[in-house]
Amino acid sequence: MDESRSAGAARRVLFDVDGTLIDALANQRLVWRTWAERYGLDPDEVYRVALRTRPLETFAQVAPGRDPRACLAALHELEDDDVRTGVYTAFDGAAELLNALRPGSWALVTSNYEHRVRGRFARTGLPVPEVVVDAAAVEEGKPSPVPYLLAAERLGVQPKDCLVVEDAPSGVRSGLRAGMTVWGVNTPAPVDGVHRHFGTLREAAADILAFASAAESAGVD
Repeated sequence: MDESRSAGAARRVLFDVDGTLIDALANQRLVWRTWAERYGLDPDEVYRVALRTRPLETFAQVAPGRDPRACLAALHELEDDDVRTGVYTAFDGAAELLNALRPGSWALVTSNYEHRVRGRFARTGLPVPEVVVDAAAVEEGKPSPVPYLLAAERLGVQPKDCLVVEDAPSGVRSGLRAGMTVWGVNTPAPVDGVHRHFGTLREAAADILAFASAAESAGVD
């Protein structure tokens, strides 16, 4: 995507949460392991499926004979307990980056639920933006473009004027399908399709701020 065509327009930054701002990989693995063991399933296989599907899709594949509502309730119970008791951290540079962005210029787009995001952010010292698009806000999750398109709509901008910051293939595809600029962070190799790749969020911070402030420097709010 040609980022220069958006010069002079209001720009917004849309962040994924887990794996991008919050290091929750060990937590996710533990939650799914505990869930799998509760149902007598292979934890490694369950986690492999869960990495690329939404929970209800995961249940359909790994536990087709189980009541999906009961499966989801058990998973939510474990995830809520993790928010209260789990150990996790924000990625290096996350707090400085988010606090440097102008209020109203960024949003969170997550496959998790907002109350868990707020709990994690409170424990790691990260600010919460005005716009949070979570799993409850959309019927179609990543890799559908719907979550990122809804975030752009709530921020009052066009998709072409949004930067998506992601770590996961499904999130990258979501941003690309929404017609947005997509940068990848926190992976050793670029995810297919990203316009730029950074090994860490810290490495991307200055360029993210420059993207967000480009319209302001051009004299446009």
